[in-house]
Amino acid sequence: MMTEGIRLNKYLSEAGVLSRRKADEAIAAGEVKVNGETAPLGSLVHPGDTVTWKGEVVAARDSIRVFVYNKPLGQVCTVKDADKDSIFRTLKLPVPCSYVGRLDKNSQGLLLLTNDGDLSNQLQKARNHHEKEYVVRVDKPLTQEFLKKMSSGVEILDTVTRPCKVVKQGQNTFRIILTQGLNRQIRRMCEALDYRVVFLKRIRECNILLGDLAVGEYREVVGEELQKLRETAGME
Repeated sequence: MMTEGIRLNKYLSEAGVLSRRKADEAIAAGEVKVNGETAPLGSLVHPGDTVTWKGEVVAARDSIRVFVYNKPLGQVCTVKDADKDSIFRTLKLPVPCSYVGRLDKNSQGLLLLTNDGDLSNQLQKARNHHEKEYVVRVDKPLTQEFLKKMSSGVEILDTVTRPCKVVKQGQNTFRIILTQGLNRQIRRMCEALDYRVVFLKRIRECNILLGDLAVGEYREVVGEELQKLRETAGME
């Protein structure tokens, strides 16, 4: 825990945002502020100071928090206060956080939230192939052709989706594990194959499981679970 002032470049490095060299470059470029003031090279950060880089708050490692939220249907992933359906209208976390990847209004389930911008960025980079698992129900019985095409790749948004694992769970229900996050990807994939999604729930992201967390409730990710998530994201 930070108990006395430390150099700003070390603070940024230990927060996992920038290497010390890159931190010095960002400070020299005027991209870093401490308590709202542009910080010069060699600045110190003290307990209670607010550090921002390119306008985003950088949390000290000892104050980084990660939460799992079971998002209900009808809520929207947005930080806009004017949106009456924003997840943050009812979700009151102990620290300000941003969501990691969206779930659309008609989807539900696991949503990660954190105040660690670097972790969030790493988890959302498509090139890192982080797994996200969903349970999906469609409007008519599944066929082997549908399952094969879903798993091998579907043409949407001027590209072909990555091969993925698809497992039939019932007449109209399947599980799917994606390693990319195109806009409304599962719904678009199904629509391209003449199916319509009627239920979509995310149940896992990387090593984080939704489990029996009640709808509208959250829990904190700590200990070995958090360590594993950070390792998966390439943070350790």
